[in-house]
Amino acid sequence: MSVEIAWYTGRRAQLSSLFSLAEDSPQRLEASLDRGRVLVATANREIVAYLQLVESDKRHEVELRSMAVVEHRQRTGVGRALVARAVAECRAEGVCTLLVATASAATGNLRFYQRLGFRTLRIERDAFTAADGYSDGLTIDGIPLRDRVWLTLPLQQPT
Repeated sequence: MSVEIAWYTGRRAQLSSLFSLAEDSPQRLEASLDRGRVLVATANREIVAYLQLVESDKRHEVELRSMAVVEHRQRTGVGRALVARAVAECRAEGVCTLLVATASAATGNLRFYQRLGFRTLRIERDAFTAADGYSDGLTIDGIPLRDRVWLTLPLQQPT
């Protein structure tokens, strides 16, 4: 079953259940839901995945803020297709660097992004705190949710 990828133009609240797959903090989810632009993957008129792009503070840099694929479509290439489309769109717009962050405990996410060419930039220690809306004791596959890993993908040289 193929998917179609397109920019999302509807109300973001309709995507909140998908966004919640990628964000464990209700506080951060609410703060980021309406930011940037969103690509969606649709199969049989159902949105099965999304990817959110947000402008960075740095010139020629865009952050892949969040992405999620519904469980029954994971490991089918949908996420890879979304990132490929985001990379193509960013390159066409003259973006030089794509930035993404994920939990250090999310080893599957780290593998996914590194397979797509992203490289580690830095580690932000103690990023997932109660002050930021994360519950104490959260884990991913038995690993405590603590640190955030930032990765970058160079797209082109600045002009």
